[in-house]
Amino acid sequence: MTLEQILLLSFIQGVTEFLPISSSGHLVLIPALCGWKDQGLMMDVAAHMGTLGSVLFYFHKDVATLFKGTFSLIKGQINENTKLLLNLIIATVPVVLLGVFFEKMVGEGLRSVIVIAWVGIIFGFILYYADKYGHLVETVADTNLKRAFVFGLSQCVALVNGVSRSGACLTAGRIMNYKRADAARFAFLMSIPTITAAGILKGYQLVKSGDLTMLNDASLMMVFSFIFGFCAIAFMMRWLQKSTLTLFVIYRILLGVFLLIGVYGGFLNLVPCH
Repeated sequence: MTLEQILLLSFIQGVTEFLPISSSGHLVLIPALCGWKDQGLMMDVAAHMGTLGSVLFYFHKDVATLFKGTFSLIKGQINENTKLLLNLIIATVPVVLLGVFFEKMVGEGLRSVIVIAWVGIIFGFILYYADKYGHLVETVADTNLKRAFVFGLSQCVALVNGVSRSGACLTAGRIMNYKRADAARFAFLMSIPTITAAGILKGYQLVKSGDLTMLNDASLMMVFSFIFGFCAIAFMMRWLQKSTLTLFVIYRILLGVFLLIGVYGGFLNLVPCH
């Protein structure tokens, strides 16, 4: 891959991982629109690992709480620190199980531009209604195991490219009457175990295959994705303090319509994703 390609894909990953517009969807769309060969799941995971670092850095206080909760849990103590830890564990279990059993189908079979377009439109409307009619009451501190499990189920839906993991979690949060920034905060914290699990799985497959030809490219992707991801988190958290999610809904719908017109009209040079 060229440096320009890595920079563009890193920007797309770093920004869209935390905006409800689908990071994985864009990582498929950009090569298709530009006529590039699809970068594959290895580069996708490298980009996600970069954004994982940005989450750890931005939410370092919450990460410290999780570490304290881990030690408390080992000692058999249940307190406020272990509450956040247990909620994130419960929220992670559904997507890890589903990702393991359907990893091949989710990773390759649903990387279609048409799927991304339709899913983007449909879930855009769902996000709009959830945000419009949801109340602004609940916070991260109010999260219990039941609500954490609902967040976890929303992540499973996001295994389909185009849904957006953050978008699905924000939708679930708004349906459960979470404040926008709190729904986003919990969604971003959920990415820590989820992306870590995906990275471990893909890392194992990479080592097993012995193919390290793209290691340098993957390293650059991680660094750039970290930088762009941190900026995106800061923007998103500030935006949600005072604004709605309508802007992202409009983007999803317009992009989906544009892609459908391009696909069915035949004027976009969309190449198959492999």
